[in-house]
Amino acid sequence: MKDVQNFLELPDNLPIPTDDGKCGHLPGLAIPSIPLVATNGNRVDLSSLSGRTVVYCYPKTGRPGQPLPDGWDSIPGARGCTPQACSFRDHYHELIRAGADQVFGLSTQDSEYQREAVERLQLPFPLLSDKAQAFATALNLPAFEFAGETLLKRFTIVIDSGRISKVFYPVFPPNKSGEETLRWLLENQRV
Repeated sequence: MKDVQNFLELPDNLPIPTDDGKCGHLPGLAIPSIPLVATNGNRVDLSSLSGRTVVYCYPKTGRPGQPLPDGWDSIPGARGCTPQACSFRDHYHELIRAGADQVFGLSTQDSEYQREAVERLQLPFPLLSDKAQAFATALNLPAFEFAGETLLKRFTIVIDSGRISKVFYPVFPPNKSGEETLRWLLENQRV
């Protein structure tokens, strides 16, 4: 394990993820009805939400004072969950004005662990837990194994009334993810 002082900063030498085609099947798919536990205590069924929903998916957030696992920075796309969350936080109101009716983060971490990140980062939206990986399995979402855990790869989906209309994959750099999504929303207004 190596000590990392600031999860907000990205090292200069991070490997850049490439498109391995693992999200190619997602555009146009209907979202299955699988309620997910949200950090605000609600259960969210993404298939039943009306309007436009933005969901950014990420492997796992770290915690200040706890070192990153050995090898984490060498996995393309693994590092950057906190900068990605902050990117959506910082652009949240713009995303809503650009047509997003709701914004969520999604990982396979449990809701209790995610709540710490919501509070620490002051996220204005809840994070969703797919700890049982039912949602990831139903949609065949891209994932990887690390230290005995199955973690989602980093990507963002835009859902319009229960159907995936846009996928951003791979996402790099993660600290520009909210800005990239905002740009797309502004260029693709719903009529």
